[in-house]
Amino acid sequence: MKRLGLIIILFAAIVAPATAKDLNVAFIDMQYILKNLPSYESANEQLTLISKRWQKEIDAAQQEARILATNYQTEQIFLSDEMKRKREEEIVAKENEVLELKRKYFGAEGELFKKREALIKPIQDEIYGVIQDIANEKFIDVVKDRSSDPSLIYMSSKLDISDKVLQKLGAR
Repeated sequence: MKRLGLIIILFAAIVAPATAKDLNVAFIDMQYILKNLPSYESANEQLTLISKRWQKEIDAAQQEARILATNYQTEQIFLSDEMKRKREEEIVAKENEVLELKRKYFGAEGELFKKREALIKPIQDEIYGVIQDIANEKFIDVVKDRSSDPSLIYMSSKLDISDKVLQKLGAR
């Protein structure tokens, strides 16, 4: 049994370097590609505008909650127990409204996430399709994103296909 394991390890040690050596690798810089795509810039601008509009709505609701709380603090000594309870409920309701707006717009499954998915995903899909086409044309086995690989120390510029991707996308 040990002998079989040793044979497998020796076989892997002999075959693995040959297989890795035969891999045709290319790199892209996704940040560079996205920065040079007008459709991506436009989508980002739309997301920024929408995000700012929603943030203003949240800020306004927060301001209303602060005003309610401040008014309550100053008027508290003049209020009956029933009025105090009613005002406290109002403040809590307004604070809950703010939390709900934050979750609705900026939560994990919120409107911003959905809008980003609708605007950015088609662009990413198009980029990946072009990368796959180039990889197939040039018989490239592996394409890595150098902008997201902190372990990449050096790369020959002839391995970078970012400009080819942009060219096929009709950018620049």
